[in-house]
Amino acid sequence: MNLWAHEFRLLMRQRLPMAALALLTILTVASLALGIAEVSRQRDAISAIPAAQSQDIAAVADYIDSTKDAGSAAYYSYHPTWDSPSPLAFAALGMRDVSPYILRVRALGLEAQIYDGDTFNPELALTGHLDFAFVLVFLAPLFVIALFHDIVSGEREAGRQRMLEALPHGGTALWQRRGALRLILLWAGLALPFVGAAGLEGVSVGPILAIGALIAAYLLFWVGLAALVSRFRRTSVANAAILAAAWLLLVLVLPTLANVVINATVPVHQGAEIALAHREEVNRAWDIPREDTMRRFYAHHPEWSGSAPLGPDFHYKWYLAFHQNGDESVAPQVHAYRAGLESREAAARTVGILLPSAGLQMLLTQMANTDLSAQLRYQDRIRAFHKRLRTFYYGYLFNDLPFGRKDFNRVPEFDGSM
Repeated sequence: MNLWAHEFRLLMRQRLPMAALALLTILTVASLALGIAEVSRQRDAISAIPAAQSQDIAAVADYIDSTKDAGSAAYYSYHPTWDSPSPLAFAALGMRDVSPYILRVRALGLEAQIYDGDTFNPELALTGHLDFAFVLVFLAPLFVIALFHDIVSGEREAGRQRMLEALPHGGTALWQRRGALRLILLWAGLALPFVGAAGLEGVSVGPILAIGALIAAYLLFWVGLAALVSRFRRTSVANAAILAAAWLLLVLVLPTLANVVINATVPVHQGAEIALAHREEVNRAWDIPREDTMRRFYAHHPEWSGSAPLGPDFHYKWYLAFHQNGDESVAPQVHAYRAGLESREAAARTVGILLPSAGLQMLLTQMANTDLSAQLRYQDRIRAFHKRLRTFYYGYLFNDLPFGRKDFNRVPEFDGSM
C-alpha cells in the first residue's frame, strides 16, 4: 500500500498527467450535464403533448359538431405520437438529435408523413454532439496517450530507468504499478461522474455495471497499444506521434472509410423520395375515375366493399381511399429503404467487431435505445397506431355514420409503450 501511495504522490507532482485527468473529468461532467439537459428538454416536450392535443381537438370539435362529418374530423385532426427517451439516453443521444421523437399524424396517407422530414441519410449522420459517448469514444484515447506515452521512455530519457529497475519492487512491477494507477484514475474520471448521472436518471444497476466494464475494456485496449509501442524503445515524442497516428487511424479514418464503403456497397435512396412518390400518387388520383380508385381500394380492403356507391358529390371515403392506395403503392420502396438501412447497420456491426471505437459507439447507442433500430421500432409503432386510427374513421365513413363531439372521446390514442 505504501508503494501505491508513493506512486500516487509522485503522480500528483506531475503537471501534465494531473491536468489531463482534471480536463477529462471536466469534459465528462460537461457531457453528462448536456446529455441530461437535452433528454430533460425532450421529456418536457413530450409531457406537454396532452394539453396541446386537448386544445387542438377542442378547436376541431367545434367545427365538426356542426357538420357531423367524419371525413372532416379525419382530415383536420392531428394525433401525436412520441418516442420517450430511455433512462440511459443521456449518455448516448445517438439518432435522437437528428430524427424526430414526436410526430403528429392524420388518418391520411402515412408514408409521406413519416418521410417528409427525412432530408438526410441516417447512416451519414456523424457524431457531432458532446455527449458521454463522444467523450469516451473519441476523446478518452487521447488522454490515455497523454498519460502513457512516456511512462518508460520518460524515465529512460531522464537517466533513471536502470536505477528504478534495480530497486526492490522495481522493473516490470514498477511499470505495471504506475500504469495501473493511471488506468484507475482515468477510469474513475469517466466512470464515477457517469455513475452519479445514471443514478439521477434512474438507470438500473445492470446497465451501469455493463458500461463501467466497457469503459475499462476500451481504456485497456489503448493502454495495451501504448505498452506495445513503448516496447520499441523510441523516444517519448516518437511514442506520442505513433499513438496519435493510431488514434487518427482507428477512431477517425478507418470508421469513416468503412462508412463510405458500406454506403457505396449498400445504396439506399433518401426517405424524402418515398414522400415525393407518395405525393405524386395521391395527386394522380384526382385525374382518374373515382370508380377505379375505389375498385383498387376494395381489392385490398374487401371488408369495406359493402359501402354505398359514390354519388356525384365529394365524399371523404374516396379521399381517404386514394391516400391508402398511395401508401400501398410505395410499400415496395419503403421495404427496400428499410432493408437497405438494416443491411447497412448489420455491416456496421461487423465493422464494430474489428474497430473498437465503432463497436463501442454502437454498443452504447444500442443500450441507450438511441440507435437506428430504435428509430425503426418507433416507426413501426406509428404504423400500428395509424392502422387503428384509419380503421376507426373508416367505420364512420364507409357506413355513412354521423360524427359528433362525443365521438372524439372514442378516437384511438397513441400508447408510447406500444
